[in-house]
This record gives sequence, C-alpha cells and structure tokens, in this order.
Amino acid sequence: MITLFAKLGYSAINDLITYFFCVLLVLALHFLVTFSVLIRFLVGVNPLTFYKRLLPVMAFGFSTSSSGATLPVTLETVEKRLGVSKSISSFVVPLGATINMDGTAIMQGVATVFIAQAYNIDIGMGGYLMVILTATMASIGTAGVPGVGLITLALVLSQVGLPVEGIALIIGVDRLLDMSRTVVNVVGDATIASIVARSEGEFDDSVFAQETRSMSASNAA
Repeated sequence: MITLFAKLGYSAINDLITYFFCVLLVLALHFLVTFSVLIRFLVGVNPLTFYKRLLPVMAFGFSTSSSGATLPVTLETVEKRLGVSKSISSFVVPLGATINMDGTAIMQGVATVFIAQAYNIDIGMGGYLMVILTATMASIGTAGVPGVGLITLALVLSQVGLPVEGIALIIGVDRLLDMSRTVVNVVGDATIASIVARSEGEFDDSVFAQETRSMSASNAA
C-alpha cells in the first residue's frame, strides 16, 4: 500500500475514503430500500419489526464477517422469531449463505470502478456491463468466509483488463466493509426465506405476532 500510494500521491487516500463511504452508502440503500420493499409487499410485515427480529443475526454477521459462521443463528432466528417453517428455512437459508451475496457483488462493482479511476483507465460502457455480469457471477460462487470477496475481485478486474495489484489500494479498509456487507448478505438470506415461506403458505404469522407482543411487553417493563 505504501508503494502504491507513493506512486499515486496522497490524493489517493482521499479517493479511498470516498470509495469507503460510497460502498457503505450503496449497501445502506440496498438494505433500507430494496429489502424493505420486499418485506413490506411480498412478506406482508413491518420492515422495522422484521429488522428488530434479526438484530442477533446482524450482530453475529458483523462480528464474524462470515455468512457461513452466522448460519446457525440465522436458521434459529428465522424459524423461532420470524415464523418461517423449518422445511423452508433449512433449504433456503443454507442455499442463500452460498449464493446470495448481494453485499459482495455491490463491493466488487464499486471497487472495480474505483480501481479503474485510480489508474486512469477507461473501461467503457462494455466494460461496465462486463463488471455487472462478472461481479454478479463471482458473488454467486463466493464462499461465505471473511475476505474471500477480494479473491473473486481479481477475476472481475482481469475480465475488464485492470491490474490485479490494484486490490492493494482497498485492502486496508476491506475488513470493515466485509463486516458491513456480511450484514446485508445475512439479512438478504432471511428476507428471501420469508418470501418463499409466504408464497408457499409456510409463514406462521402467529409466531411473528407473538414475538411482537413479547418485545412490546419487554419494552413496557
């Protein structure tokens, strides 16, 4: 990183800060807008209440940066606090922990654009379309373990002719971003499991309502 910043200048540090907050912004928009719309209209419950149920999952995912390590907590939460049947959760959630990596795809797309701008390389509209395709495909094949998003990012960069060593520009802040995007990933798993359960008539509203009453009583006490 010292070598790269020495070549690119101190302005690159400011660019890195911009990259960091840009990724966080896009993750937040995906979390608060996309997921909330799906939860409201396809699951039919209050998104804020839904997120409160998932606080243990989000905390565990943030601390471990691993969808795989969070899997047992996610399964228990979607079954006992959301009302998703075991037959649905036991299939959808583990599958989502493997292929549903929304946060990773977002990071790879933004990182590719950042590295292209850092090296003053214009990848063109075709390059951006390739980034969308390869970032999506690479995120599907990404294992749910910490830091693996940087490994698949090398594939995305090579597909659009960008230097792989550009990953060193973002590796210093990637741990914090990895923690944040894991939260998006695990909430996405729970969201999709709830949507599938609702569509199959396997979403128990009484469990969701009972958990709501329990939380209200706890807050009142």
